[in-house]
Amino acid sequence: MNVTPHITVSPDAAAKKSDRTRFTILTAAAKQFRASGYGPSTLRRIADAAGVEAGSIYYHFASKEEIFDAVLDKGLRQLYHAVREAGKTCEAEGCDFRETFVRMLHYHLVYLLKENDFTSANIRNFSMLPLHMRERHRPLRMAYAELWEELLQKALREKQIRSDIKVAPLRHFLLGALNWMGEWFYASHYPVSALSEGVATLILDGMLVETRKHPFPVEEMDFLDDGLIELADSKVARTRMHILSSAAKVMRANGYSASTLRRIAAEAKMEAGSIYYHFKSKEHLLDAVLDRGLREMANGVSRILYDIAGYPDSSWQIAAAINAHMRVLFARSEFTSANIRMYGQLSQEIRQRHRPVRLKYAAAWDACLKNAQENRIIRSDIKVVPLRLFMIGALNWTVEWFDPEKGGQDGYYSLQEMIALQQSLLLNGIAHNGGMTP
Repeated sequence: MNVTPHITVSPDAAAKKSDRTRFTILTAAAKQFRASGYGPSTLRRIADAAGVEAGSIYYHFASKEEIFDAVLDKGLRQLYHAVREAGKTCEAEGCDFRETFVRMLHYHLVYLLKENDFTSANIRNFSMLPLHMRERHRPLRMAYAELWEELLQKALREKQIRSDIKVAPLRHFLLGALNWMGEWFYASHYPVSALSEGVATLILDGMLVETRKHPFPVEEMDFLDDGLIELADSKVARTRMHILSSAAKVMRANGYSASTLRRIAAEAKMEAGSIYYHFKSKEHLLDAVLDRGLREMANGVSRILYDIAGYPDSSWQIAAAINAHMRVLFARSEFTSANIRMYGQLSQEIRQRHRPVRLKYAAAWDACLKNAQENRIIRSDIKVVPLRLFMIGALNWTVEWFDPEKGGQDGYYSLQEMIALQQSLLLNGIAHNGGMTP
């Protein structure tokens, strides 16, 4: 008689298997959250990606929220430890500010872009989370911010960076510029090692061949009132515009998945069913919001980027385009900022529908930057496409942290002051020998 032998599994072996399964689930979840966002990433999708039964997930996690908490914590914790160790190693080796800055920046990009999906899942989804979820991770986020704050404060005391920059906005701007790279980076095109060194040089020294000591233009742009916002000249058109504006505000605050028609209707102070008189579905409403935001930005700023005759000095042309981009982003359009905040959570199908307008805007920037490079205004060692991606990303990420309403308060910038800072940082860099030092 054949008897199946009894196999005894030691507690340690069982624990190790459980840990491996848990890690497999987390890895699959991080990939899902990075690619699709928190809302669309169901437990079934995560289970399928992990190669486990959906029900078995509950042996390891009580809910999707608990999985997400673990992914967020791991993503930020591994980033924090890697960058902190880089800073400590540099301190032990007696490195100067520039070397320390380059190494810390490199490890930030390694964990964001290459090592795994945990850090990028954290960064892509954090701003769209409910407040109670964000609060659980805020202490570690603040600890990470302090690593950079301490580095920049020390550099400021030692006169390694310019004295006309407030450190807190500089740190926000720096980390925002780095974080946006997760939206466009491809390892096959730009190796992380080469990218981190180039980005560090750009941040420290700016893009210009020669530092411009004079201030750049930051005035309001009259052309933004010229045809960018269509006139609602009928009751139907006004209602449609009101729905679009309400949808943009809700999507900007909550992301696409969480922005139900009921929420949008509540924001618009109307019945949810009446939205269907103007838009066939939530996806059609999303398309209209995205299209409007993109076209306002592309049509308005491109006028400056192609106006070579009006800007004989390319540095002024780039500065004017930065000014216009920021004014559309903050002073004009909830549509544009909704577009930017939701971009990482959009499906490829939705992205493809709006790709022609994005390409049109990218082409305008590339033409301006290439002209500046050919005229030896910006450095020849900078590739135009990654420069454009970095620069637009740095500007776009300000919607995640900058509040122009706080302008005038101690430690805060007005919109005009923020634009001037961005112009000077991108064009002249943060190093002590650049910019407008007193």
